[in-house]
Amino acid sequence: MQVLGQFNVGFIIARLNDDLFIIDQHASDEKFNFEQLQLNARIASQPLIRPHILELSIVDEALAIQHMDVLERNGFGLAVDESAAPGRRISMVSQPVIDQTMFTQVDLVELIAKLAANPLSARCERARRVFASRACRKSVMIGDPLSAPQMRRIVANLSGLDHPWNCPHGRPVMRHLFHLPPE
Repeated sequence: MQVLGQFNVGFIIARLNDDLFIIDQHASDEKFNFEQLQLNARIASQPLIRPHILELSIVDEALAIQHMDVLERNGFGLAVDESAAPGRRISMVSQPVIDQTMFTQVDLVELIAKLAANPLSARCERARRVFASRACRKSVMIGDPLSAPQMRRIVANLSGLDHPWNCPHGRPVMRHLFHLPPE
């Protein structure tokens, strides 16, 4: 996309072939920052005084054991006791904490359920909300004048995103303005 300029100190006008697009500078930067946090953030863990034995279905227990690295990246410290009864082999020894938000066993069960669908990008909903808030606060804001290199960086960042259409809060990132007639 070729960046043409900034409109109303909040939107980037860009051209792709014979089509004009309007890009929300905040929503697009927020979406990029959010996906980077989702991909790279490792959540801190708070050790528990006493391990908590989990009661899981055999399928969920197998998923958790298979994807222990993903659960640890999400801040859940788990221990496996192979001699315990099936469904009671896993104990939680630490749980995640972000910005004074303590995650619970409910978040762990939700995360295990998401592992079946997509283990590489699995995050519980509570972590997703925290990352969305962080991404929003660190992004370019509406009303911020941008230089040409800043606008090009924001537009270029969109090309590497998995789902570039909406920010984590649901705001559209870009809209098609119109198709230019051939010259």
